[in-house]
Amino acid sequence: MDSFDGNPSRRQILKTAVAIGGASALSACLNNGGSEPIPSGDPAAKPPRQHAWREYIRHDKYDNSQLPKHQILLYVNFDEEGRPSPETRSTLEESLTVLDRGYEWSNEGLLHTIAYSASYFERFDQSLPEQVTLPQPRALSPFESPTFDTQDAVLHLASDRADVVLEAEQALRGERDTANGESVEAQLTDVATIDSRRTGFVGAGLPAERQDAEGIPDSNPVPEDSPLFMGFEAGFKGNQATEDYVTIEEGPFSGGTTMALSNLRQRLDDWYEEQSFDERVMEMFSPGHAENDLVEGIGSNLEDNSGIDEFVDNIEADAETHGRVGHAQKAARANRDAEGNVKLLRRHFESTDDIGSDQSVASLHFPSLQRRVSDFEEVRRAMNGTDLTQVTPAIRQRVNNGILEYIFVRRRGYFLIPPRRHRSVPMPQPESSS
Repeated sequence: MDSFDGNPSRRQILKTAVAIGGASALSACLNNGGSEPIPSGDPAAKPPRQHAWREYIRHDKYDNSQLPKHQILLYVNFDEEGRPSPETRSTLEESLTVLDRGYEWSNEGLLHTIAYSASYFERFDQSLPEQVTLPQPRALSPFESPTFDTQDAVLHLASDRADVVLEAEQALRGERDTANGESVEAQLTDVATIDSRRTGFVGAGLPAERQDAEGIPDSNPVPEDSPLFMGFEAGFKGNQATEDYVTIEEGPFSGGTTMALSNLRQRLDDWYEEQSFDERVMEMFSPGHAENDLVEGIGSNLEDNSGIDEFVDNIEADAETHGRVGHAQKAARANRDAEGNVKLLRRHFESTDDIGSDQSVASLHFPSLQRRVSDFEEVRRAMNGTDLTQVTPAIRQRVNNGILEYIFVRRRGYFLIPPRRHRSVPMPQPESSS
């Protein structure tokens, strides 16, 4: 279907199809897609880590990961009370195995993870092992009041092909008899209820096409080649944790990771209409990036590293001199360990969903993978920049304080992504449980 992404009308149909979902959306997608076959899968060839994506997706010429263009999040609650039964486990595993058989583990096939909340693990008498700390989600600043996602689990589907994520979703819902030719004998909805469906997209050209949404000026300012609404590249390889780094190394969930999954509403009128390009560079990266003309256009010239580490130590001097500080500059203060390794692996993508309504609203789905949820919380608190409001009155809690003036946390959830061997309704102590 990528061969058709150059046609705006067809791309618009694909966007609408994924956002709406259902059989008619899949039909529209197929009618406006191509005849390229979907590569089929081999369950035995799937990596043991559910979050092992990097080796199986596209990369740009600087080896930065290019996330799949179309994504769906299904938040679910299991129908049984208390500890899930063996029947629930076998049904869920079979429904996921259908996806394994039907689709290659790649951006051209389907990447998918299922992750579990602290509320799910409260079904059991046992506690999670010491290697896994999974708190309930909470507010991380005095100026946010998100709704907390405490559903039992979230299933994440991702592909460069809109028809793949839609077909896989329908198979999970029991609305199709086959998934890329594989017979569907068990469905997710046999054992769980879908509480919330959310969609998104990422990649050059897609945000520009979808900028007719509340929160983005009518002037259509999003650059054509930007992968995100705010107009800059993100996810540089040198500023991302590796999959190895975020993987839990010991205990029954070794090979898994934790995920903080947030949704942030974006209000970008002032971002584009009041701020100059240099001011946007200052607030996204650092004042030093603007002063030294380090960013051209959307920032592709930065190649595989934004260079933000060079501008962390002088953040207070920047605050005093320029009356503003950068988002990346603030976050990097807490996003490095003692050896200089980046702690978080971010896989964010845009959305025009407005959960619970038909309105198009610009927002960002922000999955962050890390070995410990506390790593995410520390970075988020550093991003708040509350300490910098004491440096100069020009910096307030939201104004001139990175990008806080333009983003608003609407939802947040914390989840454990188990290794593949424990992906289906895991026990808290799976190795020691019958």
